[in-house]
Amino acid sequence: MLMGAFFGIWGAVTTGSWVGGLLIAMGVGGLTAFIYAIFAIQFRADQIVGGTAVNFLAVGITGFLFIQIYGSNGTPDLSSAQSIPDVHLRFLGNGFFGQVVGQLNLMIWLVIALMFVLYVFVFRTSVGLRLRAVGEHPRAADTVGIDVYKTRYLAVTASGVLAAMGGAYLSIGFVHSFNENMTEGRGFIALAALIFGKWRPFGAFGAACLFGFSTALAYAVPSAYVDSASSVLRSGALFQALPYVLTLVAVAGVIGRSVAPAADGRPYVRQ
Repeated sequence: MLMGAFFGIWGAVTTGSWVGGLLIAMGVGGLTAFIYAIFAIQFRADQIVGGTAVNFLAVGITGFLFIQIYGSNGTPDLSSAQSIPDVHLRFLGNGFFGQVVGQLNLMIWLVIALMFVLYVFVFRTSVGLRLRAVGEHPRAADTVGIDVYKTRYLAVTASGVLAAMGGAYLSIGFVHSFNENMTEGRGFIALAALIFGKWRPFGAFGAACLFGFSTALAYAVPSAYVDSASSVLRSGALFQALPYVLTLVAVAGVIGRSVAPAADGRPYVRQ
């Protein structure tokens, strides 16, 4: 997500188009995930340690390039052609639905469509069945001729592409700028949403909406209703922690009942 956020805005400024920025972000995100896949699949490294290393690598690379390219001035203001546009549904009017969904960003609608596409792909196609088999019983999948290594490489790389799209939305669709470590742990919240959603597209989407609501609530709570006796509370700092607290509560409450793919986190050795 962080690599996608930086290279998304860099690509948008360089090419003069948000489409170019999004494509560059997706390519860099896929490459980052592919590098991780080499260590996790080929060298069978510990996946938690490898994932942590890749996270720190992304923080270092984006921070270094941000200072080298943009310096203390920060990223330039994006033009309308460089920002992902909003979709205006004027027929909804100015009522409740019009204010909620009448002017959402194009990326949000794309993700909603992608959720249905991924559900059909994973659960209603033969390719999706092979993908699930590799995640559940890789040895059984190997015995029937499925290339376990190739499938895992493609799946991990695709996950990097999708995550980078989320990062690109942050920089060129929402904030319209880039700051160091701007994702602020949202990737881990996405992981929690996946677990909370029981490893299903619709469940993960619902969990993400819950976490998004908590984030919006944290920013919307007016300081007038906060205890004026405490400078910490007056600044609303505690409310900013609400999404992360909710993440801990959600994962702690459902992780025992959310069953991950049987081979999740386990390197496969062909015999």
